[in-house]
Amino acid sequence: MSHPVPPRPPAVPGAPVAGRPGPVAWGAGATTTVGVGRDDLVSGEAVALALPPANLGYRILSGIIDVLLGFGLWLFLWWLSFKVAGEVSEAWRGTINTLIPIVAVVALPTLLETLTPGKSVGHLALGLRTVRDDAGPTGFRHSLTRALIGFVELYACLGLPALISAAISRRNKRLGDLLAGTYVIRDRHRLVDPAPIDMPPGLTSWAVSADMAALPDPLAVIIRQFLNGRHGMKPEPRAHAARRIVFGVAPFVAPAPPAGAPFEDVLSAIMAERRRRDTERLAREATLRERLLR
Repeated sequence: MSHPVPPRPPAVPGAPVAGRPGPVAWGAGATTTVGVGRDDLVSGEAVALALPPANLGYRILSGIIDVLLGFGLWLFLWWLSFKVAGEVSEAWRGTINTLIPIVAVVALPTLLETLTPGKSVGHLALGLRTVRDDAGPTGFRHSLTRALIGFVELYACLGLPALISAAISRRNKRLGDLLAGTYVIRDRHRLVDPAPIDMPPGLTSWAVSADMAALPDPLAVIIRQFLNGRHGMKPEPRAHAARRIVFGVAPFVAPAPPAGAPFEDVLSAIMAERRRRDTERLAREATLRERLLR
């Protein structure tokens, strides 16, 4: 008589097969494809540096400041044009009236965001900054695109298209951001670089002699996040997570660690040795550059 087979839990990338002992399966193939958020950067030490987008409230308040300032500058330049050149022909007056909004709400905002970079007056007031989608600094092209589209969506349409776009887009982007390939971040958000992982004394000789291939960035980030946050985890989930991550690392390290080595110590040894090797490689490259440039 057959017995019903209990349902299998969902597969997790890098997780070992149920019932397979840890040390024996060290060389089993495994891949890990999760760990880096879509708003994260990865530093050379496999640290995810999140650049969180500004929330909708900040975007609205910043936009209101910029629009009010733009309208105020528009009126000031219009008043100044009558004071300086009030006795011009109708043709010249039409030209001046056309140039004033271009200067007030396109040219000057573009210049300001290009020079700062990525900061309008509203951004400066609220601690925001415009960056590219890859989190790099913006340039003249990005600022000009945002200003040109902003003239339509913020001034001509009183901000309604910008509000709808920011409310439904993933990073609270207005139309100008969508076309320019930018988004707005909280510039005052502090990025904390975690302390380096220490080498466990009992695994130093193994780590130094081991052959370590380059770890994929997502996997390296998972290891760093686990090691830096493990002390706040409950014992059972902590042990399970360590064992699962070790199986994800196995294809990239040989030979296997000493029998009975704690999984957390193995991960710490790998990351500490990875850091040491990267530091020495960068030092060698810097020395070589100095010799070549002499």
